Amino acid sequence: MTIENPVKRLLMTVTQGVYVVGVGDDGLQNAFTASSVMQVSIQPPMLALAVNPGNASYPLLVESGVFAVTVLRQDQCALADFFGNRSARDENKLRTVPWHAAPSGAPILEEGLSYLDCRVVSKHPAGDHVMILAEITGGDFLHSHATHSHTRPLRYDQVGDMDGSDELLPDHLGIPGADTP
Repeated sequence: MTIENPVKRLLMTVTQGVYVVGVGDDGLQNAFTASSVMQVSIQPPMLALAVNPGNASYPLLVESGVFAVTVLRQDQCALADFFGNRSARDENKLRTVPWHAAPSGAPILEEGLSYLDCRVVSKHPAGDHVMILAEITGGDFLHSHATHSHTRPLRYDQVGDMDGSDELLPDHLGIPGADTP
C-alpha cells in the first residue's frame, strides 16, 4: 500500500480508528464508515464525530439525535470499505450484515469489537464536514474475546486510500504563495 499524496501520508500519522456509525429514525436505519471520531470529555463522557452533511445518513442522525459507534476489529477493513463506499441512496447496507439496536435504537454491527451509544449535544460547521458533539450514554464489548489484548481495533493508517481522500487533499500544506522552508 503506497500513498502518494504527502499530506495524506502526514495525516495518517495521526492515529485514529475506523468505525461504523449507525443511525436511525422512524423505522429507517443506516450506517456509514467514519474515521473522524475522538473522545473529547471524561465527565461527562463525550465524543466528537465529523460527518459529511451530504452523506445519506446525515439527516437521520440530525433528526433522531442519536447514533451508535461500532468499533471495528483490525481484520474488518472490508466491512469498513463496504459501509464507506456504498450509499444508502442505492441500497439498504444493513440488510447484508448482522446487527441489533442499541438502547437508543441506533444500529450496532454484531461482529464489531465494541460499541458506544451516543446522544447528540451540539453540531458545528467544520470545513466540508459538520462536527457532532455527543454524550456517550452507553456501550460495551460485543464479544467476550474482545476484552483480550490480542484483539485490536482497525486504524485509519491500515485502510490505505479506501476513502478516496488521497486525491481530495492538497499536495502540500501552508499558505498559498508563501515561501515554505
